[in-house]
Amino acid sequence: MHIHAYSWLGEKELFDREALRRPPDRPHPPVTAEDEEHYRALLETFRRSELPPLETSLWLLKTPTLIRATFEEPKDAAAWLGRELTEHAPGFLSHQEADTARLARLVTTATTRLTHGTDVSFGFYLGRTSFLSLALVTCTPNHWTRALRCPLT
Repeated sequence: MHIHAYSWLGEKELFDREALRRPPDRPHPPVTAEDEEHYRALLETFRRSELPPLETSLWLLKTPTLIRATFEEPKDAAAWLGRELTEHAPGFLSHQEADTARLARLVTTATTRLTHGTDVSFGFYLGRTSFLSLALVTCTPNHWTRALRCPLT
């Protein structure tokens, strides 16, 4: 197992557009060539979109260029999370969310969850209109979606 790190910082309004954060449904039979072509175009749009998917494990469907880092050890992945949290904490809308003891607990919890093969995902408001999404996704296999292949293979 290894772990991929993902981050996204953008407008909360865009993040809230859930239809953009879902992969397309496969067409139901009978499937025409047009149906398949349309499905593949929608899937490619989803794959290239930097928006975080609704389900954390679906980051693995996204293009590998969105991977910020890859780790073999859960503690190293959690350390990346800690650095990201520390970097962005001054901009958190809530002072409680930026509390250093709370952030340390999130990193500790992330280490434990990753050790057990579970994905980690956090989101924070930065100011009134921005949103930060951080995710650590286990790969080969993913606990939630075993059929998803590693995007780096």
